[in-house]
Amino acid sequence: MSTSSALKVHITGVYGLIGNLVYRHLHAQPDRYDVYGSGRRTLSSSRADAESILRLPDDHFMIADLADADAVTRAIEGMDAVLHIGAVPNPDASFQQVLDSNIRGTHHVLEACRQAGVKRMVYASSIMATWGYYVYEEPYRSIREGRFDSVPDPIPLITHHHPVRPTEPYSASKVWAEAYCRTYVDAHSMSIVCLRIGGVNKENVASTPASQAVWCSHHDIVNITERALIATENPIYDICYAVSDNRYRWVDMDHTREVLGYNFNRMYS
Repeated sequence: MSTSSALKVHITGVYGLIGNLVYRHLHAQPDRYDVYGSGRRTLSSSRADAESILRLPDDHFMIADLADADAVTRAIEGMDAVLHIGAVPNPDASFQQVLDSNIRGTHHVLEACRQAGVKRMVYASSIMATWGYYVYEEPYRSIREGRFDSVPDPIPLITHHHPVRPTEPYSASKVWAEAYCRTYVDAHSMSIVCLRIGGVNKENVASTPASQAVWCSHHDIVNITERALIATENPIYDICYAVSDNRYRWVDMDHTREVLGYNFNRMYS
């Protein structure tokens, strides 16, 4: 564990889109955070803007494929907290791809935390843990298909209490990981916040009302993630949605406000 005043934070998937946005945000606060990271390559992901990626110093970055337990263990040793953002982010990914990265990888991260005595973690889950509502059930399906005359006001919001509803291996892996995080909170006294993150894109814009319904701005994702990290200072297990406050938003953000103390401005109305 760190003995300095700055919290030693490790970000998995640090050269991915969200991982690097969060790194940039925390790195700008050196009195509070000493930020490390890992990834399976030194190049940015296809979702990130390679020209704007903020590189880590060599002594703060480690190559560590999430499927490699030993590499993950070495990367996390000595940390105070972990932001587990790395994953295969593609809903079209095969089960084998999801199994190696999102399922085995999350197990490796949690085991590395247990072995190193790291008690604090933020897990990057996805709004797609409840995507089935958006695909199959009204009025959410009408939002997705752009039939806004059929959408009631106010929209009945999906909360963290609703049954999960994944639609393919990727979203199912997020549901599994949320539950697996719960086991480490109970069995190993970890503090974990799972963030069901909405649609973050490198352009930082949502072009249609349907995309705005699930969109999360760069400003909101980095600040919500930091607030989740702060929340893990005390014993906690919780699931919070992370989307921006837009007109056709269909997931609950009141719980996020209450648990994380985060307020944001409406981006699209």
